[in-house]
Order: sequence, then structure tokens, then C-alpha cells
Amino acid sequence: MDKPSLNIVRAADIDAHAQEFSHPWNPESLMRGTQLARSVGLKRTGVNLIRIPSGKESFAYHSHQHEEEWIYVLSGRALALIDDVEYELGAGDFVGFPTPSVAHHLRNPGPDEFVYLVGGENRENEIADFPKLGKRIVRRGKEIDVVDL
Repeated sequence: MDKPSLNIVRAADIDAHAQEFSHPWNPESLMRGTQLARSVGLKRTGVNLIRIPSGKESFAYHSHQHEEEWIYVLSGRALALIDDVEYELGAGDFVGFPTPSVAHHLRNPGPDEFVYLVGGENRENEIADFPKLGKRIVRRGKEIDVVDL
């Protein structure tokens, strides 16, 4: 048997540590996921395995000023709203959001679960805009302020 490693997270542990969460500003938001990067001690980058059930959505439509983000689709289908244009995504598709990013959001209208990896930077400071809600989040370290746009 292999010696346990702090650098490896096993598939059984990924499923066992998955948590359900949603965005408080979107009543249709519902995801189940695991923070893969944090589970092996990575601090400057994030990688998460996310599952969106049929009929549910990711977060709220948003953009980033400082943190780049990407999505890699593992299975299922979803509609990605990117800069107010809707695109269908399926297994093997890759989407990237260099900064400053355009606004984006995922919705699963199909019968199957939508499964994807999402990742990006973990910077000390970030500004995220929520244009459809007229809100902005300003994060400085652990301090978070919500302001109107």
C-alpha cells in the first residue's frame, strides 16, 4: 500500500468532503463541490470540483477585476451567460476569463447533473461586480465590503 501523501487527495475523499452551497443573491443557485486545491495546501490558486443539479444555477452573474478564472466541463450540459450572450457548454469545453473579465454565469437547464472543474487565482484583494444586481464586492484580505454600483 502507498504511503499517505498530503499532496494527493483520493477520489473517495473528494466525494466524502463535498459540501452543498449557494449564492445568497441568487435563489436558483445550488452547487455541491469540493475545494481540491485547498485540500492539498495550495494557497495562491484555487481548483474546485463542482456539480450543479438539473434546473439549478452556479453563482450570480458576475465579473472579476483582479482574479482570473477558468472552467473545464467534465460532463453534462449547461448554458453559460457570458457578457450577455448565451452559449451552450458540454464535456471537454474550456472557458477562460482573463481580467478584467466580462460578466459570466452558468445555468443547468438539462435533465442531467452538470459537472465541471473551476479554478483561478486567490489574490489578497479582489473586486467583483454583479451588474444585474447593481452590486460590487470589494475584498481586502478578510475584510469584505458590499457597495452599490
